[in-house]
Formats: sequence, C-alpha cells, structure tokens
Amino acid sequence: MRRFDRLVDLESCIGEEIGLSDWVVIDQARIDAFAEATGDRQWIHVDPERAAKGPFGATIAHGFLTVSLIPMLTSQAMKIADVKMGVNYGLNKVRFPAPVKVNSRVRGRFRLISMERLPSTNGLQGFQLTIESTIECEGESKPVCVAQTVSRRYC
Repeated sequence: MRRFDRLVDLESCIGEEIGLSDWVVIDQARIDAFAEATGDRQWIHVDPERAAKGPFGATIAHGFLTVSLIPMLTSQAMKIADVKMGVNYGLNKVRFPAPVKVNSRVRGRFRLISMERLPSTNGLQGFQLTIESTIECEGESKPVCVAQTVSRRYC
C-alpha cells in the first residue's frame, strides 16, 4: 500500500501510478450475491452448468461487479492520512476488454490523471481526483476493466 501524509501531496503525482491493490478472488458466491443485489441473473453469470458449455467455458463476473470493486481495491492500494471524507463523483469512461472467469484473482492498478482544487465546504478543503483504474486478472494479458473514476476527497 502506498501512503501519503497529505492529500495535497498527490498533486506531484499526476501522470504516475499511485497504487497497486492486493489480489481478490472472484468466486461464484460473490457473483451470485451481485446477481441477487442487482437482479442481473443472466446464465453466463449464475448457471455454472450452462456456462461451462458457453463461450467462456465457465461463469463470468458481471462487468458492473468488477467496477463496483474499484473503491475497495483503491483503499487497499493507497491511503491518504489527512482525508476525512471521500465520495464517488462518477465515471468518465469504462471498458471491459476481457471477462473475469469464476475463481480468478483480480487486482487494481491506479494512475492519477488529474487533480483539481474545489471550493472549501464546511471548513474542509476538497479536491476532485480523476484516476485511471485498471483491473487486471492474474495470468491474463488484457485488463478486465479500464475505468476513469472521478472522486472527491476532503481534508
């Protein structure tokens, strides 16, 4: 995990990798829980027998499940000591170049694209961060997700 003492210290890291997360297993229980939470029960996600005969040879994670892991993976990859609050602000671009097969391990690699100062709010100084989040799957040459995430962090 990469540690920063102050949020403002990130300004010198624009264009650089700012963190790399641990590996996380994407098992069928996680896929099924996501399907239950979202109502997306397509067979390529939740029917192992049928999926074994399908185009991927196994069930695969939902693309949006992969995106939903980004905040957790980011928190494993980096810590900013003086941040009191952070909120997701949106996504600029999301792509899923390759599937995540069941029981694969994924991790996040994060590169700071931009950082903009926000007006102070209730005594907190804020910054809007745009981060390129690349989710890798162990043993695969293509990333499984590339997303530009936009968050606001306050100190």
